[in-house]
Amino acid sequence: MRADAAVRVPASTLRGYGRFSLYNSPYPAHDSGCAVDLYPEDNVGRSPVAGVVRETRTVRAPGKPYAADEEYLLLIDVDRERSGIRVDRKGGANLVARILHVRPRVEPGEEVAVGDPLGPMIRSGFFAPWVANHVHLGFREAGQNLHRAGGSLRVVADVDVEPLAWDGTGSVIDVGDTYALLDSPTHPAPGERFAGIGGTVAGAAETEPREPMRGDRVAERQVALDGGLTHYAGGGTLDGDRVASEQGAVSFLGRHVGDADGRDVAWRDVDVVANGDRITGLSLFAGLGPAVGVKLVCPEREFEIGDRVEVSVRESDDPIRLG
Repeated sequence: MRADAAVRVPASTLRGYGRFSLYNSPYPAHDSGCAVDLYPEDNVGRSPVAGVVRETRTVRAPGKPYAADEEYLLLIDVDRERSGIRVDRKGGANLVARILHVRPRVEPGEEVAVGDPLGPMIRSGFFAPWVANHVHLGFREAGQNLHRAGGSLRVVADVDVEPLAWDGTGSVIDVGDTYALLDSPTHPAPGERFAGIGGTVAGAAETEPREPMRGDRVAERQVALDGGLTHYAGGGTLDGDRVASEQGAVSFLGRHVGDADGRDVAWRDVDVVANGDRITGLSLFAGLGPAVGVKLVCPEREFEIGDRVEVSVRESDDPIRLG
């Protein structure tokens, strides 16, 4: 299979989890959106693919006081037809799914369907403390190295994600030791379609380079943003592959926060500020709702439920980068 091949995960599978992210991780498996994290409502690790379990293995995870020091890898030989999966470009006949963060209760040779329980989800040392439990999904060809962290095929969430306008303000509705969740923006149609925090990509309408003309206006396209802004080095836009060759400046809250190359975004050197003080960043994803409000990553700050928050972005000589 060519290196630019992409595996399309169907909307029916994504809707079974309610929330997903391709880029909100510092690990190589998510580079260029080569994996998707699926966030279910309960703690059951349900299979995102149909097929036959090829292998399960236990690996060591970084030691963290809040997490297990063991991680689990499940490999499933994918039945593409039963999974509803499509592969762009040639190849993919022998597709293997790589699933992490689930303690396997299935055995090699066992057949599974989409939605079948594979086992309980776990929190390993690969998790940051503000990250919710999720199922990690990536894909390889059977002939590839199935165990190393990098090397998976690009993943496309085969669903439209509506970008939501946000003015940077909201009230805290939930808090943890390392995060605070805001009530805005609100989902326009909970349960009906996916939505995510919106930004813009400038110049996205131009497909061929040309000399600027008098009176030109820079075209802007609204996009849903994905990733850890900007505590992880890269993020992305959730709009499939419709603009895979385009490049442009990414703006958010009135600031140039990144540079897009296709759907991948390299964040610029900026700080995220909440009520005048810097925080670690924002956790961005796509969700069915009802809650799709901004998640503040703020282990260094304390917020209380009901607090009014105003978020802004500013240039930085020393941006926070966790990976």
